[in-house]
Amino acid sequence: MATAGYESRKTITVLSIDGGGIRGIIPGTLLAFLESKLQELDGPQARIADYFDIVAGTSTGGLISTMLATPNKEGKPMFAAKDINNFYFEHLPKIFPQDSNSNFLSSMTNFIGELTGPKYDGKYLRTVINQQLGDVTLKETLTNVLIPAFDIKLLQPVVFSTNDAKENALKNARVADVCISTSAAPTFLPAHYFETKDAATGEIRSFDLIDGGVAANNPTLMAISHITKAVLKQTNKTMDSKQMLVLSLGTGEAKKEQKYNAATASQWGLLNWVYNNGKTPLLDVYGDASSDIVDFHVSTLFQCFGTQGNYLRIQEDSLTGDAASMDISTNENMQKLVEIGTNLLKEPVSRVDLETGRFQKIEGEGTNEEALLEFAKLLSEEHKLRSQINR
Repeated sequence: MATAGYESRKTITVLSIDGGGIRGIIPGTLLAFLESKLQELDGPQARIADYFDIVAGTSTGGLISTMLATPNKEGKPMFAAKDINNFYFEHLPKIFPQDSNSNFLSSMTNFIGELTGPKYDGKYLRTVINQQLGDVTLKETLTNVLIPAFDIKLLQPVVFSTNDAKENALKNARVADVCISTSAAPTFLPAHYFETKDAATGEIRSFDLIDGGVAANNPTLMAISHITKAVLKQTNKTMDSKQMLVLSLGTGEAKKEQKYNAATASQWGLLNWVYNNGKTPLLDVYGDASSDIVDFHVSTLFQCFGTQGNYLRIQEDSLTGDAASMDISTNENMQKLVEIGTNLLKEPVSRVDLETGRFQKIEGEGTNEEALLEFAKLLSEEHKLRSQINR
């Protein structure tokens, strides 16, 4: 679907995937289901990248996005959706190694280490991403990707996209560098520095980047804005929600666990806000706030135009214990996340209520599984229509 510009599309299809570390297994499970349904409709060769005009992802969502959209040597997607969780099960225990020695001295050593540097050195993450993605650059992706990061030198978000990379050589970064950058969660993984160069002019641009989740943990609204800008630039016309099909996948939240409260937090200083009893309150607050407020705004946008059926947000808000963590990579916890993703398919379609912070069942819209099946049909119909037009 990336062969033509957005301005030529009557319907633009968007996939967005939240950040959340190891919890990327949840959307990985949902995407495997969606791709299997597309294959039932259109054949075993069908891949997610064939059906979406733009795939946006933050942090772990950015990694998933590029896995789905980066070409292999045969020009096909490097990963099928069903392979995402296999990748996570193989590599996450080495990206986020768990300390098997739980004695008091080891715990204190680890705690002091986390106060003076990143919890993980990121070496294995950089190695495996570079091995998998090599020197492929953004302008080579099979469909348009959009991945946010945050430049701590400039104190501003940096948004990487295929479209921008095609227009500006200084934004045509290696996909591997973009993935490492958007995944560099403060306190967990080190910031990432890299440079790009315009071969024609010799100009160099440097990037000092951390996790895109501090700017847009849910990149759905960023993707819609990116599309709207591109269409306006090319046609001088605005878009409305009738022209978009948007699938937004969360990585789960722990709202019902109620990990924090005002009485306790009122006594916290800098240290407790950054690290509290093994938890990271500031990261939890920023991540969940970003994800929910974007969902609220996008839901409102589509409802105002009477096109709420064109926007599907799937999110789990009842994570507890290890499942709510970003980095507990035990086999038991990863299997639990697969189970959560599978069970989420059977849950009713829901939307966040900002008054309560809870996801509320939407009457008459069925289960997430039924909604994804309908979404797959719409994607398949659009794909076939485009194929006929391009003949």
